[in-house]
Amino acid sequence: MLDRPYESYVYAYPHKTAYRPLAPRPLLSDVWRDEARDALSFYTHVPFCEVRCGFCNLFTRTGAPETLTTAYLDALERQAIAVRAALDESGPAPRFANAAIGGGTPTYLNPDELSRLFDIAEKVMGVGLGAVPLSVEASPSTATPDRLTVLAERGTTRLSLGVQSFDDVEARSAVRPQKAADVFAALDAVRAADIPVLNIDLIYGIDGQTRESWRASLQTALRWTPEEIYLYPLYVRPLTGLGRMNAGADATWDAQRLDLYRCGRDLLLESGYEQVSMRMFRRLDAPVVEGGEDYACQTDGMIGLGCGARSYTGSLHYSFDYAVSASEVRGIIDEYVAAADFSRAQVGYRLDEEERARRFLIQSLLQADGMACGDADEHFGAELELLIARGFLEPAADGRLRLSAEGLAWSDSVGPMFFSEPVREAMRAYELK
Repeated sequence: MLDRPYESYVYAYPHKTAYRPLAPRPLLSDVWRDEARDALSFYTHVPFCEVRCGFCNLFTRTGAPETLTTAYLDALERQAIAVRAALDESGPAPRFANAAIGGGTPTYLNPDELSRLFDIAEKVMGVGLGAVPLSVEASPSTATPDRLTVLAERGTTRLSLGVQSFDDVEARSAVRPQKAADVFAALDAVRAADIPVLNIDLIYGIDGQTRESWRASLQTALRWTPEEIYLYPLYVRPLTGLGRMNAGADATWDAQRLDLYRCGRDLLLESGYEQVSMRMFRRLDAPVVEGGEDYACQTDGMIGLGCGARSYTGSLHYSFDYAVSASEVRGIIDEYVAAADFSRAQVGYRLDEEERARRFLIQSLLQADGMACGDADEHFGAELELLIARGFLEPAADGRLRLSAEGLAWSDSVGPMFFSEPVREAMRAYELK
């Protein structure tokens, strides 16, 4: 435990590699029966990108023709009809508290396709676009004025732009072909669209990156005074472009990433930002828009549409099959667009009371605000004592448990400490594809 600072980015617990086919596949009407549904999150996944970055292990494919994007939206609508029918059959009408569209790159879709996507969310699922926070992800090359106009008109309150680096050489090193001038144009277009919250994603640890070039990227981002900035450590994962190039982690790279993280953190804190988590920094005067936080849907449940989306109930996380390699992803998408029946959950992981406690602790403790102590000492005393001994955890006078500044820096090692053995075993047994 805590041997290295970068073990795993814990954006959800358990990870999809712990999911397995559900046997028998339960009806969604049974899955959602008696579940609380007065503050659900809504998520739609668009599994298409213009290019696949060298570090990317997300569920996405490149070069999708218009016939495929049309077929995907057709399948998404069929799924939405089935999901909404299951919800209506199993209880009162759902109320959605926030919404997000991710990928992939949602803005890979053209303006008419985006309009149709919003119609499915609003008219079929009943999401109150314009009345709830809505976060959408985009890339610089697809953040065009015509697409942004649709996003703004349909109630987008937060736009997350994956920039990663403003340095053209670093972008090429990360196998992300882009030009800084094109990124500048995209950021200008986002600001012109008057979407309330702009988030910029940046990555540290890229081959050839220095403190100076990292600070330069951060200072460039600050020209647009983004309401949020996410700082991501570079990971090299199997089956990705960088993974196939045999790039890998070692102690020297760990030290470099920690140094760059601290450099970026300190610069943002000095520039009027507060730290929300290891990755997330929010401008002190920025409006708070739900949907950007890592833990936003941990307690209230989430409905996910699309073949890369997860759904969460209190006791079951479920989705479709998961893959990274291009051929496997294409096969899963092809199966999805051909499917006629979306009435059952296919793969997932059932969470008992202990797993739910682990999920809550992991996703709460990794936030700068920490969590109320509750029964954590009773169930996870050994892990918490280790964190305190390392100086990573500081029990506060108000009774909350909070990671120290250095504890936040080690979040990607702290989170996996609390994985259960069954989850670890399932993740180890997962066959990469």
